[in-house]
Amino acid sequence: MQAGTARKGARIVDRPEYASKFSPLTGRRNTTVSDAVAAMKARNYGCIVITDASDRVEGIVTERDIMFKLVAERRDPNRVTLAEIMTADIRMARETDNVLDWLRIMSNERFRRLPVVDSEGRLQALLTQGDFVSYTWPDLLYQAGGLAKATILGQLHYILTGLLALGLILVAALALS
Repeated sequence: MQAGTARKGARIVDRPEYASKFSPLTGRRNTTVSDAVAAMKARNYGCIVITDASDRVEGIVTERDIMFKLVAERRDPNRVTLAEIMTADIRMARETDNVLDWLRIMSNERFRRLPVVDSEGRLQALLTQGDFVSYTWPDLLYQAGGLAKATILGQLHYILTGLLALGLILVAALALS
């Protein structure tokens, strides 16, 4: 499923960080969990995206899937395949989708990894909630700075009045001494 596209600059592909994303780790349905975990460990990745021979996304296996669907059920990672524990019905974004739309969707629906696919459903990248936060962080800081500036300027007359009153009190105190 896909979120809507929006103004230029807010698209996933327009973020400068997007071009430098590492390639996602992929595997096939018949890969054993043991082999997948070894690959995840070697690259320090928290998930593996399941793709078909044409690189179309079929599902995802996360650390959580491994813990809940394999370890907790005491299944053998050398015999269980990714197809047996993968989450198949996953949300996927397009490169032209809006960054903030997906940050909101991921937060509301409580998932942390988002495959980005082309128009044919082929995997292009994998984004995490952390990626979206880092994408939006500079914008949030800019907005916070603008808000702080507006607040200070809006309160400037109170600040100046207070300073003037303090100055008059000091002058009066000096005159009396």
